Amino acid sequence: MNGFFVLFLYLKENKVNLDRHHIAAFEAIIEGSKILMQYYRTPIDVFSKEDGSPVTKADLESSNRIVEILSPIGIPIMCEEHEIPEYEDRAHWESFWCVDPLDGTKMFLAQNDEFAINVALIENGMPTFGAVGDPVNERILFGLPKKGAFVLNYEDYKTPENWIEIQPKTTLNNPLSVICSRSYRHGSGFKLIRELERQFGEIRFIMKGSALKFFDIVEGKADLYTRFGPTMEWDIAAGDAIMQSVGGRVVQIEDNSRMRYNKPSLYNPPFMAKTKPLLSE
Repeated sequence: MNGFFVLFLYLKENKVNLDRHHIAAFEAIIEGSKILMQYYRTPIDVFSKEDGSPVTKADLESSNRIVEILSPIGIPIMCEEHEIPEYEDRAHWESFWCVDPLDGTKMFLAQNDEFAINVALIENGMPTFGAVGDPVNERILFGLPKKGAFVLNYEDYKTPENWIEIQPKTTLNNPLSVICSRSYRHGSGFKLIRELERQFGEIRFIMKGSALKFFDIVEGKADLYTRFGPTMEWDIAAGDAIMQSVGGRVVQIEDNSRMRYNKPSLYNPPFMAKTKPLLSE
């Protein structure tokens, strides 16, 4: 029996409908990770992009391999290290891949293991599937809104009986745990943190780079992820889908509205990723 058909039947019985393009996303993450790990902890040239952020040969080669795997599916690809069409050319996209082939280049260069690969499927401006790969530990966290979130080892991506389904937390951590980037400074978030302290008392901070934060927040180690500094759609789209899959939500800090994707400007507004228990407060 065809291996994919067996996989589809297993997932259908467990109420998780994955298609070939979802499995291709796993393959893209795994192949991209192989490239990143070839360069990790080795001397590598670093270049600066127009916005001043670093880029390396690892970013570019991972990007090329991921695009190569996803392209045959026939869905447009928005990838950080590839040329992105002007808004008037992509405004009509009903669906597209949103990809970061190396999320956390600074962490990659710092050799602290906190970098990721992000792949999300966006449909009508909203994420309907998201996967975050952890190249160092060879794990993928993925989720589909209203269908659940799962963690799998790279070697098990075609063996769903070995996947671990995430059971959403029903209570907050005590003290409330806020996860932030390693570059986080209270600055713009001072007012929000003070409001949280008034409501919940003591706040515990967890510092971590890249979209690996979503492993912590989905697995219940953190209750809230806040970001005030500049980020792009590919930094958050996969995590947004994963948060929704366990009843959480990524919202704009200004008005608590949901994030939108394929905007004229691909920069994200300041946002919060809230777990389901926090949304109930």
